[in-house]
Amino acid sequence: MKNITTDSILKTKHNFWDFIKTTPLIKSERLSELYDAEIYIKREDLQPVRSYKIRWAFNKISSLSDTEKKAWVVCASAWNHAQWVAITCNHLKIKGTIFMPITTPEQKVYKTKKFWWDYIDVVLIWDTFDDALNASIDFQNKTNATYIHPFDDPKVIEWQATVWLEVFEEINPDFYICPIWWGGFISWQIIAKNLFSPKTKIIWVEPVWAKAMKESLKSWKLIQLEHIDTFVDWAAVKKEWKLTFNICKKENLKIIECPENRVCTTILDYLKEDWIVVEPAWALTTDALKDLKDKIKNKKVVIVISWGNFDFERLPEIKEKSLKYEWLKKYFLVSFPQRPWALKDFLNVLWDWDDIERFEYLKKSAKNTAPVFIWIKTNNKKHWKTIEEKMNKLWFKYKDVTNDELYFDLLV
Repeated sequence: MKNITTDSILKTKHNFWDFIKTTPLIKSERLSELYDAEIYIKREDLQPVRSYKIRWAFNKISSLSDTEKKAWVVCASAWNHAQWVAITCNHLKIKGTIFMPITTPEQKVYKTKKFWWDYIDVVLIWDTFDDALNASIDFQNKTNATYIHPFDDPKVIEWQATVWLEVFEEINPDFYICPIWWGGFISWQIIAKNLFSPKTKIIWVEPVWAKAMKESLKSWKLIQLEHIDTFVDWAAVKKEWKLTFNICKKENLKIIECPENRVCTTILDYLKEDWIVVEPAWALTTDALKDLKDKIKNKKVVIVISWGNFDFERLPEIKEKSLKYEWLKKYFLVSFPQRPWALKDFLNVLWDWDDIERFEYLKKSAKNTAPVFIWIKTNNKKHWKTIEEKMNKLWFKYKDVTNDELYFDLLV
């Protein structure tokens, strides 16, 4: 983009810098040892309210004319952008309306309303960010309010580029790994990388079940996905945006697709090993290292962590998804024969350290068999073959429903 230059990025960083925090770039000894590389984490989750989005919200809103500042502003968000628009409106005394999906976790809606309700109205609508976005655009068209876009705006991209500037001030990495959603986050990296560190290679990451950018680049035009898995938050989008897509399609960059369930293991590793809370969309960058081990060996790699506003009500779901991906837990529907020692026979199919975490016996009549729903957790995924062989030998009819999403959504 012609209007984004080294000088404009430097100027942006130094304007209002008393309001924005310079976050640390920390070498991860754990990840560096694991991947035989120098892995650095840019800790944008250490910003107030734990998101780098304050950079672009403040840059955009503070650049408005006096007339625009006196009028209403509007945006859509699944919370992080909402939080920073709200903070900026409060700081500059500007009124605004924020549209959020009804599915936004309650604590995020609560915080957005609680601290900045004097200047912000929150409207909850439908299920996805795309729904909230469409509603906010309708509102803007009807009221002529100023739209504060979360990614498709030069001022947004300009402010995002200050993250790269801070990285470059400390090291010159070989690789920069980042997630894609609507292309906004990746766009500033491309622009800033070309300005400050052209030899650095950027690797994009998308969730397997929401790869809108990859499909668009393959078709060389914007593609809207019909169905997506929304688990990986902001990275799960149906369609990229024109401004950012035009920037991205000029670059021949590698895209890594990360399975949603594997991302859950990465989240839990951060909690267990580093005591760092990472949201699914930002766990993507670290998760991609698993597919890049040979490529990044002995190289300097930078990943960004942001959006540490993790809703711990999601933790049971994340644990289940991780165990499923690692093949350490399975769900079975088993037809039990109606004899006294049937349960004892079934227990003999398990190994010493296998555990039954759920057992629901569903006898409804005097039939010779009755269905049982069982969750089994193991410490070794090689056990499953023997377990199933023993069930077959004992004439237990069963069905593995581990990957049946209907069962998962019903029970977890």
